[in-house]
Amino acid sequence: MTLRESGEMYLETIYVLSQKSTAVRSIDVGAQMGFSKPSVSRAIGILKKDGLVAMDGQGFLKLTEEGEKRAKIIYERHMLLSQLLKNIGVDEETATEDACRIEHYISEKTFEALKNHMRQYGSKQ
Repeated sequence: MTLRESGEMYLETIYVLSQKSTAVRSIDVGAQMGFSKPSVSRAIGILKKDGLVAMDGQGFLKLTEEGEKRAKIIYERHMLLSQLLKNIGVDEETATEDACRIEHYISEKTFEALKNHMRQYGSKQ
């Protein structure tokens, strides 16, 4: 199944929130992303149907094994692209925003080449 950009953004947000807290709720996702409760509810429903997110009896969200796998890939892309853009002189805010757009469309081949480049030449801190 091909996940759309919005679905990827939800997965990444749930992943990031779950790194900070073991209890992630739909309301937390909405607050983080700036989306309404109905929008979040609809998106979470789709992710649940696709087997990427589960919700327990108390309403806490958890990424499934497949959901976490995909979220980690998206997050890795975001972090590497942000760092790469900052390395070439883009300010942090713009680098973060642009990385968020690029991460959903860059090919695996290009991403791997960028990753190898960053490994070879390091990254500025």
